[in-house]
Amino acid sequence: MTQQKKFPDTLVILMSILLVFVILTWIIPAGTFDRMEMNGREVVVPGSYQQVEAAPQGLGAFLMAPIKGFIGAGQIIAFVFLIGGAFAMINKTGAMDAGIHSVLEASRRNKNIKRWSIPILMTMFSLGGATFGMSEEVLVFVMITIPLGIALGYDSIVGVAISFVGAGAGFAGAFLNPFTVGVAQGIAELPPFSGMSYRLIAWVIMTVAAIVFVMRYAAKIEKNPEKSPVYELDKQRDDKIVNGGPVDFTRRHKWVLWLLLLSLVVLVLGVSEWGWYINEITGLFLALGILAAVIGGISLDDAVSSFKHGAKEMMVPALVIALAKGLIVVAEDGRIIDTMLNSLASMASGLPKGLSVEMMFIFQSLLNFFIPSGSGQAALTMPIMAPLSDLLGVSRQVAVLAFQFGDGFSNLIIPTSGVTMGILAIAKIPYNIWFRWMLPLFLIFSVLAMIFLFFAVMYIQ
Repeated sequence: MTQQKKFPDTLVILMSILLVFVILTWIIPAGTFDRMEMNGREVVVPGSYQQVEAAPQGLGAFLMAPIKGFIGAGQIIAFVFLIGGAFAMINKTGAMDAGIHSVLEASRRNKNIKRWSIPILMTMFSLGGATFGMSEEVLVFVMITIPLGIALGYDSIVGVAISFVGAGAGFAGAFLNPFTVGVAQGIAELPPFSGMSYRLIAWVIMTVAAIVFVMRYAAKIEKNPEKSPVYELDKQRDDKIVNGGPVDFTRRHKWVLWLLLLSLVVLVLGVSEWGWYINEITGLFLALGILAAVIGGISLDDAVSSFKHGAKEMMVPALVIALAKGLIVVAEDGRIIDTMLNSLASMASGLPKGLSVEMMFIFQSLLNFFIPSGSGQAALTMPIMAPLSDLLGVSRQVAVLAFQFGDGFSNLIIPTSGVTMGILAIAKIPYNIWFRWMLPLFLIFSVLAMIFLFFAVMYIQ
């Protein structure tokens, strides 16, 4: 029997892309736009592009990119380590295992619980993406949805999709996301969150498309688990719910889970109402881990040991996030991002307005490979796309919509996104498996986005 060729490890993939980025700095001319301050953000000045002295990156840049990536992504890397430790303390109490087992038993007694779990949970995560821009927070939730997805008889891909794809569909089809819609409309000088009715329709359809896709896949895996591309990987997971017998659901377990639920409510309020970000979220879950250890009745030594073990398990996700950030550092230091922005914007300007809007969407999707940050990409592209839409006779709302779709959907699949690669590393799902699974849904999203943009050109003024 011929041995199947193993796909390269995620770190190898990222290092290979890093090498490509280094080579691109020798091929693509260096250039920059002038910057100015607008609404508290630094944005580019349209028409100010100029070529500058080349800044090709060499062997030194290649070798230093990982450490620069650690520096640039230091906050989110620390977040991953500390959250991993905090969740390990919660898991040590046994509350997560007992709670998931309880849901599993309830689903066996009542099939409606299992049938509606995916659409309800994905809708909730989509609302999070659509309203307060849930993104990095998914790194927390996948630690819950992965074992839940497996326990319900599906696989780890379903577990990741419930939270990550759910939030991603909402993020891309957002009607209130302040980090994409809010920033882009502010730069385009549009009323805050205007055009909401059209975006609300887009959000509903995108969310339904994601739910249907995941449920169809889940039904196939439930019928024949061996069809899962992660079947062998999931069998190797050390999970009491998947591999063990009944788990007692004690009063301590219930109190820990109520505390977890309360923390998630506080998280949503903190992000949406109080302006919380990574620092505050980390502090919240550290407090949760400590209180869970106390309520769960585990000893101080066991709590500390669990914390260290959980943080250690996050080593690969941390390396992946650092390398993904290192890619962007090389492109920025090589001064090639503004050149690509200028070239792609010039291509869109010479086309009929219907086609040019579709080009805007494709352009934003491609640029997201180099700038996987919603607000960062908005600050870079909207000062150019907004006046370009005026010249084309297209509403600025449509330009914002093209940016929103292009930035959002590609986040689910690009290897330069620290969040995407970090989630896959936590889930222990190889990137090539995720890419093959996600590609059909990404294409569905892209077709829907282009349809929405087509009608937007005609009806949005």
